[in-house]
Amino acid sequence: MKHRLLLLCWWATLLTGITRAQSPQTKALHRALAHATTDTSRVLLLADLSASYRYSHLDSVQHYARQGLRLARQVHYPKGEGRCLSRMGMLLGEWGNLPQALRVNLQALRLNEASHDQEGTARTLNQTGLLYYALDDGRPALDYFFRAQRIYKQGIGDDSQLISVLTNIGTSYMLLNRLDSAELFLRRAYTLTTRSRTVEQSCWGNPLPYVLREMGLLASMRGQSEKAIRYYHLSAQAALPENDQRSRSRAYQYLAELYQLRQQPDSSIYYARKALAVGQSLPFMVGVMRNSNLLASTFTGRGQNDSTLKYMRLMVAAADSLHNPQRIKQLDAIGFAEQQRLRLLEEKQAQLQQQIRVAVLIAVMGMLALATLLLWRNNRAQKLANSRLQRLNEQILSQTTELTQQRDELGRALQDLKVAQSQLVLRERMASLGDLMNGVAQEVRRPVQRVRELAGISELLCQELRGEFTRCASHLEDGEYLDEMLQNLAHYQTGIVQAGQRADVIVRGMLEYASAQPGPRQLTALNGFAEDYLRITYHDLRAKHRYLMVALLFELDPAVGSVPVVRHDFGRALIGLFSNAFYAVQQRQQQMLGEEYVPQIKLITRRTTGRVEIRVRDNGPGIPATDLSNIFQRFFTTKPVGEGTGLGLSLSYDIVTRGHGGTLTVESEVGRFTEFCITLIAAESSPAQP
Repeated sequence: MKHRLLLLCWWATLLTGITRAQSPQTKALHRALAHATTDTSRVLLLADLSASYRYSHLDSVQHYARQGLRLARQVHYPKGEGRCLSRMGMLLGEWGNLPQALRVNLQALRLNEASHDQEGTARTLNQTGLLYYALDDGRPALDYFFRAQRIYKQGIGDDSQLISVLTNIGTSYMLLNRLDSAELFLRRAYTLTTRSRTVEQSCWGNPLPYVLREMGLLASMRGQSEKAIRYYHLSAQAALPENDQRSRSRAYQYLAELYQLRQQPDSSIYYARKALAVGQSLPFMVGVMRNSNLLASTFTGRGQNDSTLKYMRLMVAAADSLHNPQRIKQLDAIGFAEQQRLRLLEEKQAQLQQQIRVAVLIAVMGMLALATLLLWRNNRAQKLANSRLQRLNEQILSQTTELTQQRDELGRALQDLKVAQSQLVLRERMASLGDLMNGVAQEVRRPVQRVRELAGISELLCQELRGEFTRCASHLEDGEYLDEMLQNLAHYQTGIVQAGQRADVIVRGMLEYASAQPGPRQLTALNGFAEDYLRITYHDLRAKHRYLMVALLFELDPAVGSVPVVRHDFGRALIGLFSNAFYAVQQRQQQMLGEEYVPQIKLITRRTTGRVEIRVRDNGPGIPATDLSNIFQRFFTTKPVGEGTGLGLSLSYDIVTRGHGGTLTVESEVGRFTEFCITLIAAESSPAQP
């Protein structure tokens, strides 16, 4: 019973240490492992679980990697065997046994390549490059890192490992003192770390502590010590959530080395001891060697021989595991053998490709010979058939040409007839409409004038009667009542006079519309023509409203040039638009009495591809959206009774669209502006006429 209690206590202590040492991804991997249904998936999960302890608990790395390796070999699963061997190689590198680590990594690499495991191959290449970097050999390290980068860029999806490779490339360039290249890759790694959404899902965890630490080292190499210290502290803080003890040890180590350069021995000793303690807990042999060496040199300078001896022993033990001459020879031999293997593999691949090319060439030549024979036979038969068909084709071609010419002539004649018919129908309709409007206007004009005359006479008679009743009102009993009746009668007569005036204006507009006959078109300098009509309309309005002041603005495009228009008709269309604009700004000025408001009318011309535009813009009250669709309809007006007929804009619209083949559109925003736009077809370049 006592032995069982001791055993339970030992297991509880071990599990507590493992729980504290695990990374954030470890729990999810344990849950997935518990629910795994196949041996292959269990092997891959054990490999990932081993990786999640990579920088926090190396015994757990060994435990789960060996367990996955045994299972992979039992079920003959090369992919899983390669991944678990890669984890063992990573562990050996952390312990400082670099030759054995390289041997295991190369064995894992062969398994990765044989099973076509791109992710496992890239990870093993990355680890192999780190082994050479640990020996301060930057060039072979860069070769392995770039090979890993090419694989990750093919879309494996593990951003954590791609960031690690980019950071490793940056640190290798720092080792070669190529700081600009180092900064380029470190910035790429940092940008990808901050933007990636999958970096927290990888079993390798978040590489942010590593990236920040190496950015601090770059700043230190450039003499930016304060910036470097800030990066080192950020790296140590970022390592806590990930339980990345290796990054913490390296961050403290870099701080200690930087403080030693700054002649601050107390701070250097403080951080070196922290780095050494964390490194020994893994154990991280490279960190143990560098930190013990730093402490030994510092205490030597202080004359503290006991402390110097203590840390010298630690340094010698760690250096022996890393830089033992026998191990270096083994490492060189393994590396040379790997290079030989790769060279032989490349030669075999080249020979295989050459054999494939020869076989393909022979097959292609055979197929070409067979195809040539078949083509010769077919050509011979086709020549006989073609000689027979050629005569028939010539006959058919001549007949087809004649039929095509006849069809084209008939099509052109039909098109001309359709155009002539549509023009005749349009002219007939316009003539009928003009005659009808002219006749109606003439017939309505006489009774309207008669009504106005009689209403005026009646109004005068009412005034005389009121005068007579005023003198006789004292003799009449109902004098006040009669006077009120006469007053109402006079009011009614006034209304009749106003209605007659309104009807007379409408009749005049109908006569003007009916009398519009198409005249000859003349090339006209459009800028000067439109400007003159705007000024004429303004001066005519000033004659009626002398206190009205309007700012006239011009934005005339010289490229507009001359356009063929019927000058009289087009001038009437412009006057209609200008009059509408002047009326709008006048109405807004009356509404804003006492407020700062400057009436403005802007004339804009512009030439586009094959067309010219004339825009008339005012800063009046604008047109409501409900009225925009009806603005060009005949007899539609928003003006009070007696101030408009509703024919001005409709006449302008007909002149522009029917008379000149252009377009007239309007845009408006209530309370801000109204803009009319005339678009005409531009003429060919020719001298402008006055």
